[in-house]
Amino acid sequence: MPETSKVIYSDFDNMFITNPITKSLNKKINRDAVKQAVKNLILTDFGERLFNTDIGCSVRGYLFEPFTGYLQEQIKESIYTTIRNYEPRANIIDCLVEDRIDLNAISVTVAFEIVNDPEAIVLDVILERVR
Repeated sequence: MPETSKVIYSDFDNMFITNPITKSLNKKINRDAVKQAVKNLILTDFGERLFNTDIGCSVRGYLFEPFTGYLQEQIKESIYTTIRNYEPRANIIDCLVEDRIDLNAISVTVAFEIVNDPEAIVLDVILERVR
């Protein structure tokens, strides 16, 4: 079993909350850092990052299309490609895309493992159609 006290990966927390004692930004480490990075990649559109306009995943562009098996495969392929290209710390095991008609959304579940950590992580993301 890997040693959990050893910090291998670290990123800033997306909430940008400071520690009340040290006044420094909180950070995510190891599993939480990679999970946050994968979620950020899925939710980022092309062109959103100012100096890295080629980074992103085009899943938001699919939200207003009729949900079919073909669209489901396109979303999966987009997620696989994005994570494979831009997140070397994660290896995707599986991706499940479901239509959530009751929520007017698409549910994405990504199972992946971190390099040097055999335990799988499951990430659930809800992509909502907002008008």
